[in-house]
Amino acid sequence: MFRHTRLPGESAEYLAAREELRLAEIELMRHREEVAARRRALPPGPPLDDYVFLEGPTDLDAGDEPVREVRLSDLFTAPERPLIMYQFMYGKAQTEPCPMCTLWIDGFSNIAHHVTRNADFVIAAAADPPVLRQHARSRGWHRLRLLSCGDSTFKYDMGSEDKDGGQDSTVSVFTRDGDGTVRHFYSVHPRMSPDIDERGIDALAAVWNLLDLTPRGRGDWYPSVDY
Repeated sequence: MFRHTRLPGESAEYLAAREELRLAEIELMRHREEVAARRRALPPGPPLDDYVFLEGPTDLDAGDEPVREVRLSDLFTAPERPLIMYQFMYGKAQTEPCPMCTLWIDGFSNIAHHVTRNADFVIAAAADPPVLRQHARSRGWHRLRLLSCGDSTFKYDMGSEDKDGGQDSTVSVFTRDGDGTVRHFYSVHPRMSPDIDERGIDALAAVWNLLDLTPRGRGDWYPSVDY
């Protein structure tokens, strides 16, 4: 038995159950690593159009002008660096920022400087730059690169927007070949199947993982942009 604590009041029943749980957690960890290895072993994805995004000043507090065009290929800052993109549910039919997306991006804002040691990382939304940037200012997202998809079909092509402008959140990874060709490597949505909704990217948010450690679990709690 591998004990995590030295508390004298732990019953034999508790210790036995905790040991069974420990072994199950090890099995889960190994399965996660197997799945991650399968993800890394995906064959090259399809080449993409060099979509055009809109971007305001790097400093959120510097206003919203000028707005410049930046292509998908320009988002890679060095050879062989992958690009991670979170597609935010905001803009078009989504007239208010998604509370769930906001929770995710709140977390990303504080770890982006670690992620960008290894990969390029951006947030993209259908919302116009001033609207997106105002929400970002209200949340303190000063460490994130924020892009508007403008008039491009990017979000629709990536499956994070429908023909009516309805939005979905998506995490995508892109790569760039030596000749400059940008390829789609991997995408994941919260909805994993008709009967599994809002669970596909849970592992990327500490909030859910922390709540899952508690006796009550996550329950039916849902985040808000204003508590």
